[in-house]
Amino acid sequence: MSACTEADVMRLLPLVSEERRAYALRYKHLFGRWATLKTYELLLELGCPRTTWLFTPEGKPYMEHGPHFSISHCRNALAVAIADSPIGIDVESIRRWDAALVERTMNANEQALIAGDPDPARAFIRLWTHKEAFLKWKGTGIREELTDTLTNTGDCRFTTLDAEKYVVTIAH
Repeated sequence: MSACTEADVMRLLPLVSEERRAYALRYKHLFGRWATLKTYELLLELGCPRTTWLFTPEGKPYMEHGPHFSISHCRNALAVAIADSPIGIDVESIRRWDAALVERTMNANEQALIAGDPDPARAFIRLWTHKEAFLKWKGTGIREELTDTLTNTGDCRFTTLDAEKYVVTIAH
């Protein structure tokens, strides 16, 4: 995935709206621009026409008369989820975790789970993907206190895949 070029980004730019072009081009690194645009190309390949992509005031993409969808990307993976009901997806690379970030984003129970796990970096990413996928499912994005995010998930269910270099969670 890291072999993207500026030409790849230029080829993908016409596939998205002006708003999404600006969003993609805000990424400092070429890979971030490419990955953002590539997830939309995947939507097209899955049959979601560009003309129906709209965005809520919070920035959640949706289709007025189509299925629900969610997109995500990280250094090691791209993820697209499509469903007949609300859905959220997050994919994150396994990387070093920062104790201050854990303290800011995780409640006491979650912090204990991370500290007690044999692989605390993976445990942190697993919880983080649950939080972000859930907030995408709700349609709010990261706009609320993260320590309380998973304390009341209601009817939302989670499916998580732990891969070697990343974790992906779908909230559905």
